[in-house]
Amino acid sequence: MAKPSDLDLDADRIVAAAIEILGEQGLDAVSMRSVAARLGVSPVPLYSRVGNKEALVEAIADRLLADLAPGAGADEPWTAYAARWAAELRSRLRRVRDSRLIVAPRRQAYVEASRPLVEAMRRDGLPGDTAVRACRLIMWATVGFVALESGASPPPEDRPRRTAGRPGSDPSGVSAEDADTLFDLHIRYLVEGIARDAEADGRLT
Repeated sequence: MAKPSDLDLDADRIVAAAIEILGEQGLDAVSMRSVAARLGVSPVPLYSRVGNKEALVEAIADRLLADLAPGAGADEPWTAYAARWAAELRSRLRRVRDSRLIVAPRRQAYVEASRPLVEAMRRDGLPGDTAVRACRLIMWATVGFVALESGASPPPEDRPRRTAGRPGSDPSGVSAEDADTLFDLHIRYLVEGIARDAEADGRLT
């Protein structure tokens, strides 16, 4: 029987072990030593397979954020798809649980996720540069919202919930339902603004 140190480790197995630790204890508990202990090996081979801890964290994020974008319907207007795209992106990002893994605009997973939205925009008449810029605005708005959302405080449980006023207007905190409403408004206002500006510039056919 092979000793743990002789196991044929690959990067996929190392990243999977790191994700297990992330889910159980959070990102701060993920280290080369803790992952090695989970696998029953010395930390030394981990460095040759995945690099340093920073590279490991990047690999974790890439795994968790793979295949982010939903498919676009053939006849679905880009505005409708953008709202659905952003909602799916938010849903996936919230599963990651730690904003440090998602706040990285140049992450390759975001580039891949952008492609179908840019294609939908171009199909509906937006020039390439306008579509890329618009997609980036929606992407950053979504990622930023989730990052802030992860640190938002809910209203105190010992205080009666305000029934008057619009969702998100309670200064003591934001409920999950309020956050959902605020996100939908956030994206709707952004998409409508992009569409209005594009139309005013004559960039929509």
